[in-house]
Amino acid sequence: MGERGEVFSSRLVIRDDRTYFFNVKENYMGDLYLNIVESRETDTPGKFMRQSIIVYQEDLGAFVREMQKSLDYIQMNGKKVTGRAIKEREERKNQEKE
Repeated sequence: MGERGEVFSSRLVIRDDRTYFFNVKENYMGDLYLNIVESRETDTPGKFMRQSIIVYQEDLGAFVREMQKSLDYIQMNGKKVTGRAIKEREERKNQEKE
């Protein structure tokens, strides 16, 4: 068992302003669970806001099925994100920081 019960961890960095951590942990009974953490910088440099959800091993199948339904809906009905849209969003964010 790893530090704080972590047995596996991966990280996804999105555009340098948001990071997702996918941590598989083991509790004191040996049960595995998934801890998903979003971390993003606040308006105060060096300060981060963290939000977390925990999905227990016995709920993972149902969780993934429902998440897939949401992803399918977004893919079918969401607007297309282009490189231009991403650039405009980043420019707005930079202007807000100034």
